[in-house]
Parts: sequence; structure tokens; C-alpha cells
Amino acid sequence: MTTLRLTDDPAADTLLAENGFALLVGMLLDQQIAMELAFIGPHRLAERLGGTLDPATVAATDPDELEEHFRTKPALHRYPGSMAGRVHALATFLVEEHGGDATAVWRDARDGADLRTRLKALPGFGDQKARIFIALLGKQCGLGLDGWRDAAGDYGLEGYRSIADVTGPETLAKVREQKQARKAAAKAARAGS
Repeated sequence: MTTLRLTDDPAADTLLAENGFALLVGMLLDQQIAMELAFIGPHRLAERLGGTLDPATVAATDPDELEEHFRTKPALHRYPGSMAGRVHALATFLVEEHGGDATAVWRDARDGADLRTRLKALPGFGDQKARIFIALLGKQCGLGLDGWRDAAGDYGLEGYRSIADVTGPETLAKVREQKQARKAAAKAARAGS
């Protein structure tokens, strides 16, 4: 079994390592909130759904009820309404297109480029999110697909660029520092033009 330390919450990390849908949901939530909070979200959602987190359960949950689970304190995201809708859409897509098996998205991919295409087809996944998720699978989950590093782009390189490089509190701090440095450089570049 893969060991992940993305959140510093052992129960949340175990769920992420054992449940492909939880890992996808964490990646989906990873925007405009702290990375570790995004990846704790699936565990909290599972608790609120009675201990189960799978695409069929989430897809069958009334969208208003799911939104209420997202809003319950602590809220699962700073935008609970829109993110509940995105998670519901993701679950529904996985049920309809992959028989409810989230891991089929990467297990059935031919190569890294095919995986990137498959991930970008998921509701809420754009190119950058797809690349980061491929890097996470490749660096920490034993993804053996040919071309995964190319498909991940810069996120497939060694360093501290994204959640794919988080293996505990120390690396989380390094990723955060690198993100802040990139934002500062981009802001300086915009100010200079």
C-alpha cells in the first residue's frame, strides 16, 4: 500500500492512499485554500456521509444535502456551494463514464499523454490540475505509465512545486515557500511591464 503524508492527519492520509476517489476529490478541492486542508476535505466528507466516500454514494446524494455537508463547520472549502457542485459532478461523471471506479481513470490509460487527456475530461480538472495529479501519482503512488513525467511537465521534475512533492510538514513548508516565491516573481514581472 502507498503511504502518503499530504495532510499530517494520519486518518486523512490513509484514506487518500487507499481511495482513488478521495485522492481525486482532494485534488479537485486544491484551489484557493491551503493544500493540506484541501486533502483533509475527503476524510471530513466521508465522516459526514456516514464513513463512506465513493462516487456512487456522492452521485446519489441530493446536491443540496451535499452542499450542507460542505458548509458544516469546519467548512470543507472557502466556496462550499460551488465546490460541492464540482464534487457531485465529478462523482456523477465517474459513475457514468468509469463505472464508479475512480482508479480506472489512470489504471486504464495507455500512457502519460492519454492520462492527461483523461484527467482533463473530469469536471473541475484543467491542464494544470491534471499535470499536478499525474506528478502526484508518479512520484508518490507508483504510477508506472510511460511518459508520465512528460505529461506532468515541470511538476514531474524534482523539487518543491506542488502537492506532488509533499511528503510531510517539512516538504509542505518548502512547497509553500516556492509557491510564494513564484507569486512574488510573477507580481514583480507584471509591475515591471
